[in-house]
Amino acid sequence: MPNLPPFMEIADHQQPAWPIQVSVVPRVPEGLESLRNIAFNLWWSWNYDALELFCELDAELWETCGHSPIKMLRLVKQNRLEAAAKDKGYRERVEKVHDRLEAYLHRKETWFTRNLPKEKKDSPLVAYFSAEFGFHESLPNYSGGLGILAGDHCKSASDLGLPFVAVGLLYRFGYFSQKINRDGWQEASAIDNVFQDLPIREALASDGKTPVVVELAMPGRAVRAKAWEVRIGLTRLILMDTDLTENAPEDRRITYQLYGGDHEMRIQQEIVLGIGGVRALAAMGLQPSVFHMNEGHAAFLGLERIHRLVKRRNFRLSRRCNRWRPAVSLRLTPPCPPGTMRFHRS
Repeated sequence: MPNLPPFMEIADHQQPAWPIQVSVVPRVPEGLESLRNIAFNLWWSWNYDALELFCELDAELWETCGHSPIKMLRLVKQNRLEAAAKDKGYRERVEKVHDRLEAYLHRKETWFTRNLPKEKKDSPLVAYFSAEFGFHESLPNYSGGLGILAGDHCKSASDLGLPFVAVGLLYRFGYFSQKINRDGWQEASAIDNVFQDLPIREALASDGKTPVVVELAMPGRAVRAKAWEVRIGLTRLILMDTDLTENAPEDRRITYQLYGGDHEMRIQQEIVLGIGGVRALAAMGLQPSVFHMNEGHAAFLGLERIHRLVKRRNFRLSRRCNRWRPAVSLRLTPPCPPGTMRFHRS
């Protein structure tokens, strides 16, 4: 059970149930296959015509599913899909939206290619690290302004055609839902993210076949973290997840909750984000030229970067630090004690 604020409790029925139960999923009929491609790219979330496709399929279910296309395609009745497949007008709208998505993804001219034509062939990849990302309610992996800012950066990078990859954590329990009871007190309940209802796929290694799982050294043990991938237009978002059966129960909880737990849990999350994220990118064959940290939660990426540079060539540490320094940037909100995490050296 994750460490939650004092006012939050997770009911027994909300506890993770393993192994995952197998459910029967409707078959998307011929003529509507493009719906699934649209659903797995969050480009749909800022394109009204794409939103309408799912709402029109079953307006009531669309609301029940929290506006999640992936969940909707899992729960929609087969006869609804069959009826939509027989509707020529609906099929044409699906293909029109899908064509727009493909055209967007394969643009030959973007802001980046117009303004930095010399960099076109050997683009300097930017890696953007953040503890949270807010794109849409169907991917509850954020808490507030920091996540929305990170999400907007990803969307803007896609629109501009920037060579850009983002890295974060995939939380089993994202944010919580709230209500006010009859006594005027806030009641909160955790949202148990069912991964099969999220627009995520396994991140693959550079061979295009092997799922990316990295190993991290924690005090007295090794922790494994799996990488998942989300597409936001052209932007790739890599999310690290320790909720794996091969990890000890306490290590599976590392990625349970955004900003959850005590100082020890928080520093473990930052190790998974900073060190695990850099290792995942390397396993995928991605070699960023610039690393950007959205707040200090990914500070360990600096140590991992220096370690990899020193290991690759037998240069002095000071020389490596000087070489690495221009390749990293950090965005901080105005520092104040309540918003700053401090960790004892021990």
